[in-house]
Amino acid sequence: MTQAGRVCVVGGGPAGLALARSFLALGIPFDVYERHADVGGLWDPSNPGSPVYNSAHFISSKTQSHYHDFDMPEDYPDYPSNRQILAYMHAFADAYGLRPHIRFNTEVKEARREKAGWRVTLSTGETKDYASLVCANGTNWHASLPQYPGSFAGEMRHAQSYRSMDGFKGKRVLVIGAGNSGCDIACDAAQSADKAFISMRRGYHFIPKHIFGIPADAFAASGPQLPMWLEQRVFGAVLRVLNGDLTRLGLRKPDHRVFETHPIVNTQLLHFLAHGDIKAKPDVARFEGRTVHFIDGSAEEIDLVLCATGYQWKVPYLQPDAFVWKHGRPDLYMNLFSREDGALYALGFMETNGGAYKLFDEMADLIARTILARANGGAEADGINRLITNDRPDLSGGIRFVGSARHATYVEINAYRKQMKRLRRRLGWPALADGCFERLRNTSAREAA
Repeated sequence: MTQAGRVCVVGGGPAGLALARSFLALGIPFDVYERHADVGGLWDPSNPGSPVYNSAHFISSKTQSHYHDFDMPEDYPDYPSNRQILAYMHAFADAYGLRPHIRFNTEVKEARREKAGWRVTLSTGETKDYASLVCANGTNWHASLPQYPGSFAGEMRHAQSYRSMDGFKGKRVLVIGAGNSGCDIACDAAQSADKAFISMRRGYHFIPKHIFGIPADAFAASGPQLPMWLEQRVFGAVLRVLNGDLTRLGLRKPDHRVFETHPIVNTQLLHFLAHGDIKAKPDVARFEGRTVHFIDGSAEEIDLVLCATGYQWKVPYLQPDAFVWKHGRPDLYMNLFSREDGALYALGFMETNGGAYKLFDEMADLIARTILARANGGAEADGINRLITNDRPDLSGGIRFVGSARHATYVEINAYRKQMKRLRRRLGWPALADGCFERLRNTSAREAA
C-alpha cells in the first residue's frame, strides 16, 4: 500500500480529520496543513473567520453525527453545543494519533498542477511536491452578502461576524435569511433586542428537534424506509399536526413540499413568533436610511441588519479552472472526485439532509482506496476511472429540490449511502465495519503511554 505517492490534505477540520484517519489506516503517506493553531475547523470560534456563535448547536443529533467507531460521549445532550463538538474533535484527533501528521499555523497559499502531481507553496515560504491533493478546507468561510436597492444608514453585516446576543441589546434588529443559523440568531434577537424581525424569501417547513421525545433524525432513521413520495406525504401531514398552520404566525405558506429544501430544524422560532417576541417579514424591497421596506409594502425602522445569507464556495489556493464549477459548486463525481484530474479530490464540498460526519469516514475511505488503486494500476484503477468519468448517478432520492444554487449539488442522504454501497460492490471494496479502526486506536494509545 505504500506505492501511493504522498498526499497533501488542506484543512484540519472535520473532513481533514476523517481523511487523516483513513490514510493512516490504509498506509498512505500524507501531510495535513491547517492554517489555525489546532484542529476543529469552523467549530473553533478562535479560528479567524469561523462563523460559530455562542448559541450554536448541531442540528443533527449526537447518534447520527459522530465519526465511525467513535461515539460522542453518553453525557452529551441530544444536540451538542459548539463547545462540545470542538471537544469531541480534539478527543478524536488524540485517540487516533492524528496531530503529529498535521502542520498547524501553516496555510497552503498555492497548489499548482505539475506533470507529476502538485507543487504546494506554504505560508512559511516552503514548496513541497505531492502526488495527489485533497481539498478539505470547508465551505463556510467566504460570506455572501445580498444586494438591495437604496442605502442603509444603520449597521449591516453578515452573520459570520455574529457571536453573542449581547450585541442586540437596545437595538431594533432584522435578521435576513431563514437557514438554520438565521433561525438560531433570530431566536437570540427575540430574547435580547428591543425589537426583532426575520425576513424570509419564501415559506418553509419547520421540523421539530424532537418527535415523540426522540431526536427527529433518529426518529427518521429508526422508522420504515418509505418511498420518498409517500414519506413526503406522511411527514408533511405529521408536521401539519405538530405545527398547525404557520401562516397564523406571519410566515408564508411553503411553495414546495417537505424535504425539497435543506431542512430547518427549529421549534424555538415558532415559540418566539407565537409570543410576539419576533415578527416575520417577507423579502426586503429596498433600504431608505434606517427604514427597511419589504415587498408586501410594510416598513420598519431598523438599527442592525444581520445577513444570514450563506457563503460562497471557494478554493482560493487553486487556479479557477482546476475544478469545473456549476452554479457556484464544483462538479465532482460523488462530490469527491474531479472528473478531469486524477490527482485531485475534495471532501466536505456537499450538503445533505442528514449528519454529514457519519458520511465523511466512508467518503474518506473511498478517496483513499481510489488513490491506492490508481497507484497500483490495472483493472481496479480502470474501473474507478471509468465510473468517475462517465457515471452520473441520481443522488436526489426522488426529491425535486427547489431551483436554487444551494441545491445544485445537494444530495439526499439515503440515496447517497445506497450509491456508495453500489460503488463498493462494483469495485469489490469492503464496507467500513465496526472495529475497523481499533488497531489504529490501540497503536495510538500505546504510543501515548
